[in-house]
Amino acid sequence: MSDDLNPQAGECPECAAVFVLPTGTVVGEILPCPDCAAELEVVALDPPRLALAPEIEEDWGE
Repeated sequence: MSDDLNPQAGECPECAAVFVLPTGTVVGEILPCPDCAAELEVVALDPPRLALAPEIEEDWGE
């Protein structure tokens, strides 16, 4: 089934699932993969490209 209103689809670099990006998605946004739940960062929109989101490290006040 195709989505004529938002044809942009990205591929998860973790599990290779292909899914349609939500309307209004912007570069830098973090999205969950609907298949493996990996956190993905939108790095480009034309064409859509996703990368694993960087892990946020806690600094514990250091």
